[in-house]
Parts: sequence; C-alpha cells; structure tokens
Amino acid sequence: MNRKPNLSRRDFLGFAGALLLGGGCNGEGRRGDAAGPDAAPEGKSKVVICRDAKLRPTKAGLDSGRLLSILDRAMQAAYDRDSPLEAWRRVVRPGEVVGLKVNCLAGKGNSTTVELVNAICERLQQAGIKDIVIWDRLNADLESARFHIVERGQGIRCFGNDVLGYESDLAAFGSVGSLMSRTLTQVCDAVVNLPVLKDHGIAGVTIALKSMFGAIHNPNKYHLNVGDPYVADVFMLPPIRQKVRLHICDATTAQYEGGPSYMPQWTWPYNGLLVSRDPVALDHLGWQIIEKKRGEMGMKPLKKLKREPTYIATAADAKHRLGTNDPNRIEVVEV
Repeated sequence: MNRKPNLSRRDFLGFAGALLLGGGCNGEGRRGDAAGPDAAPEGKSKVVICRDAKLRPTKAGLDSGRLLSILDRAMQAAYDRDSPLEAWRRVVRPGEVVGLKVNCLAGKGNSTTVELVNAICERLQQAGIKDIVIWDRLNADLESARFHIVERGQGIRCFGNDVLGYESDLAAFGSVGSLMSRTLTQVCDAVVNLPVLKDHGIAGVTIALKSMFGAIHNPNKYHLNVGDPYVADVFMLPPIRQKVRLHICDATTAQYEGGPSYMPQWTWPYNGLLVSRDPVALDHLGWQIIEKKRGEMGMKPLKKLKREPTYIATAADAKHRLGTNDPNRIEVVEV
C-alpha cells in the first residue's frame, strides 16, 4: 500500500520522533443538523472493527506499519472507498483546521497512542490538511501520554485546554451547563475523536461519547447516576455536535476494569481499532466487547454492579438522536 506523503518524509518523521520523545458526529441512523463533508444517510449505522494479531511484535510497543495498515483498511471500509485518502477526503476538506481529540487521562499506560496519532496525521496531510491540532484537557496529561507540546506555529500543534482556556459564555443543554474549550470553539473546524476502549469505575465505560468531557471546564459535575443523562447532554452542546465528524477508538490496548486510570492487571491486547461516524453505535459495541471480556475473566456484568452505561441509550433517544443503540440498526463490519 502506498504511504508516500505529500510532505517530505524527513519532515514527517521529524515530527513523529518528537512526539515519541515527548515521552457532532451525525449518527448514521438519522439526518443530523451539522453535516460534515460526508453526511450520513438514513439507515443502519456502520461500525468497523479492524484487528491485527501481529500488531505487537514485541512487548516494547506497536508496529507502526501494521497500525497504519489497519487504520487504512478501517477507513476504506467505513466510507466504502478504494483508498484511504479517498475515505479521508470524505471526512475533511483542504483548508480546514482539523482537531484530533485524544484521551490522555491514563498516561502512557492506556491513552490514545502516539503511534495512532502519527498515522492519522500522515494520512490527513496526504489528504491536503495543513493544520492539525492534537488536544486534550491539560498539557500535563498530553505529556504523560508521550506527546510533545507544540503550542505555536503551523503544521501540527499539540496542546491542552489550559493553553487557550475556556469560553466565558455558558453553553447549555438539558442537565448541563459548561464553558467550552476555546481549542474546540475557536481553533478547530472539524474534529476526529480518538477515545480509548475502556471501563469506567463510575460511568460503566468511557469511549466515544464520554471522551467529550475533555471539551468542557467542569466534567467533575457530571458523573452522578452513572453519567446519565449528562454524557449525552454534553455531546449535544453545539460545538461538539457540529464539529465532531468521526470516531476512531484506539483499542490497541483495552481495559475491562479499574478505569479510567491505567490498571495493567485489567488490560488486554485487543490489537484493533473501532471506527464509526455514529458515537452511540460505537459505544454500544465497545460496551459489549468489554462485557464479553469481563465474563471471560469471571467478573460480574456492569448492570449487577450498578454501573451499566445507560447514557448510551439516552444518547439514542428522541431528545438527543445522536445515533442508534439498536443492534438491528448497527452494521458491524470486520475487516
């Protein structure tokens, strides 16, 4: 597969080395009010799963070439295109500033991997995107997950919400009222959400929907009642609903207990990615994957522990319509 970038290979590898050394998506089951370049049709929501058992040649890390390959296959399947660049051009347009919302709360142990972000940056640049912003809540969180902070300049930047701060006006929907990240509201034209597949000790799971708690100033307020309806309501805030176009769940390492902090005794090498334009469908499927692993390990289902992620169903209801959690309307494609 051709992976020749439009920028010089030296320039790209220089950035990739620096990272390593640094040590509202529309549900496909409805018509959204914030269509991206490839608005989803009525019908089923597609969730693509792509795995590679050889993704880890050693315990030291991921094979970047194999990771790029599964990313390409997943994107082609998600958008029914013959090449990964054709797929990416259905997500973003040249001239846009594209934000990559990573999840770095668990540090280098189980956060969005630098290798996945490198692969996405490479493909975005080939697709004509010149400005990319990798972001999360805090610079310190990004650094703990091996990202290198780059606050200024052109090309690829990387910084937390603590750099630009939050808007002064409250954004509200339903049960939530929050100040929004200026990185999201003022810098990014489009966002690709890059959550991690893992358990959450309060909210049941934290995948695509809950990842957007990283875009508000007060996520600590919204964990009551297993995050329901707060997780769904946060995703309804206009900057999130309008700008998030795609979800690529980093499931290279997944966690079935003890999250959101990294607990290595409860992780396993899933060695894959989950890709969808529908965050509800992706979260429903991810939840089932975690439940299956819990069962294999002799653990109780989340419902019996009173932390079933009911906010996923809430996100699919008539008030939110962020996607579907109906298995009959979710098309699971394994490639």
